[in-house]
Amino acid sequence: MNLETKISQAKAKLLVEHPYFGTLASKLELVVNDNIESFKSSGVKVEYREDYLAELQPQEIAFILANGAMHAALAHESRKNNRSGWLWQMATDIAINDMLLANGMQMPYGSQYRKRFAGMYAEEIYAELKDDILREDEDLEYEADSSDDVQKEQNPSLTQEQEIVQEQLLAEEATSLLESELKQGSAPESIERFFKMHGISKMDWREVLREALAKYFYDDYTMMPPSKKLLYQNIYLPSSTSQTFRLVIAIDSSGSIDEELLDTFLTEVNFIMEQTQNYVIDLLVCDDKIHSHAIFTSGEKLEVKLIGGGGTDFRPVFKRIEQEMDDVKLLLYFSDLEGVFPKEVPPYSVKWITLLEKEVLFGEVITLK
Repeated sequence: MNLETKISQAKAKLLVEHPYFGTLASKLELVVNDNIESFKSSGVKVEYREDYLAELQPQEIAFILANGAMHAALAHESRKNNRSGWLWQMATDIAINDMLLANGMQMPYGSQYRKRFAGMYAEEIYAELKDDILREDEDLEYEADSSDDVQKEQNPSLTQEQEIVQEQLLAEEATSLLESELKQGSAPESIERFFKMHGISKMDWREVLREALAKYFYDDYTMMPPSKKLLYQNIYLPSSTSQTFRLVIAIDSSGSIDEELLDTFLTEVNFIMEQTQNYVIDLLVCDDKIHSHAIFTSGEKLEVKLIGGGGTDFRPVFKRIEQEMDDVKLLLYFSDLEGVFPKEVPPYSVKWITLLEKEVLFGEVITLK
């Protein structure tokens, strides 16, 4: 059976057995790239090595097409931000392949998969993979992209920009199609967690918080200077470069907040910050005035002692930031939102962490559930 016939059979098989993946895969562009070992999904394209695909069965090719469809449907190219391209590719592959396996599809050799990452988001997997490298885990397996990976992204060509637009359009179509599949009870297994859909699958607050923080993280990988790991074998790995990230967390100590939820929130922040190399956190405790201001740096665990019990006034926190802190990009304010707000919108992002959804004068509300 020649390769063209195999691909046609794979597409037909996908449409019949997994119509959601098959519908999306029919919109992908297949491109031969003999400079890679197996296959690679990027935007609305699936690149593959001809010799590699020729050795696979149609059901394995169907897996690759479904993988490419999900990369585009989840807009992974658009969500890459300043992350390392090759590591983000690996993380998204692992997350998608875990879901495809849950749907009974046959994964071909050369696919990225780790059982320990089962059920995790791509952002979480990326953070753990990065942490593996920083710990110089000798068991880490990966396939790196070319060394000019990041350079290309800094100056995308018109074609790349067009592909990202096409990917975003396909992502919207994928969400709409999934809503229809969910209503009919025919959606793929374990797929809801990949999408944000109001009234169908509400995102967990932890994921909202991770995305809010991830927007301001700057981490990248560069080949100069190379990582010292495996240099003795003449293997050059990217080294990590980063700049300090400054975060302000304010805790409402008026006595109206849930201390158990506060502990849960701080535990989640600790977990996220463990995955960031360089950071400074200013932790403020305030009711109608600031009672404490502690500074935590990389590696230190966040701890807080609530002092206060008076009324709630948010203004002292914003005034302290304005007068004493430079280069603040994000404020997380844990409160029940019953207090006095500043009249002016600050020049940085504000996320209000609260138990109940309420309207605020500015910023975004993250509701703890």
